[in-house]
Amino acid sequence: MSRATQAADSILGRYFDAVVAHLTALRDTSGDAVARAAELVAQKVMADELVYVYGPGGHSNLATQEVFFRAGGLANISAILDEGTLLSSGAMRSMAMERTLGYATVVMNDNGLRAGDLLILVNAYGINTALIEAARWCRDTGVTTIGVSSKIHAEDTAADHPARHPNGGNLHDLVDVHVDTQVPIGDAMLSIDNVGERTSAVSTFANAYAMNSIMATAITLVADSGGDPSIWRSGNAPGGDAHMTTFLHRFRGRVRWL
Repeated sequence: MSRATQAADSILGRYFDAVVAHLTALRDTSGDAVARAAELVAQKVMADELVYVYGPGGHSNLATQEVFFRAGGLANISAILDEGTLLSSGAMRSMAMERTLGYATVVMNDNGLRAGDLLILVNAYGINTALIEAARWCRDTGVTTIGVSSKIHAEDTAADHPARHPNGGNLHDLVDVHVDTQVPIGDAMLSIDNVGERTSAVSTFANAYAMNSIMATAITLVADSGGDPSIWRSGNAPGGDAHMTTFLHRFRGRVRWL
């Protein structure tokens, strides 16, 4: 067996074990929070209204995209895919924008959120300026919020960290419902011999697990109530394009990035 194969076998096993252990902890502790979040989503779906999702922060945008226009996902999801914090606009630019005071207010206003709307704010660490500003804007405007972030990461991050909102604050203290992803400080899970930094992040797995669990639970609640949840089928699956067309007629023009 080559050294590369030995290393790969070791990493595959260690990373798998770390991710499974993390998701298992979420499974065992998140039921009540996921249920409350799903009830809010289901109410919007039953009323044929939109559920907005915003993930300001480089890789946190992936969690937003995970539930938008996704095979098996709800057509009612309106992701806020603002270019400012997308890595495709530049990694350092993304980090600068998520730390820019006033930016999230522009994004919220630009997307037309208003009192009575529902916004899911998802972010790995739960502290950056854009995220906290969006949460505060929603509270002041009357927008209901679900937060998906790591409570321990937020609470263990220094009050004077440069990513933080100037007035401080953690996402989990500002939202109506919070789902704790339990991502540890630094995110990376594995230590490698003779390497100074840890590697292999867990936040993308944790965010996707939490977000999809909320959506699947909401779909269950809608179905249990006699509703017919609008669920995307992959365009690459049999009948996918025809199935998709039904929802495009209903949601194009309402969902900004569709």
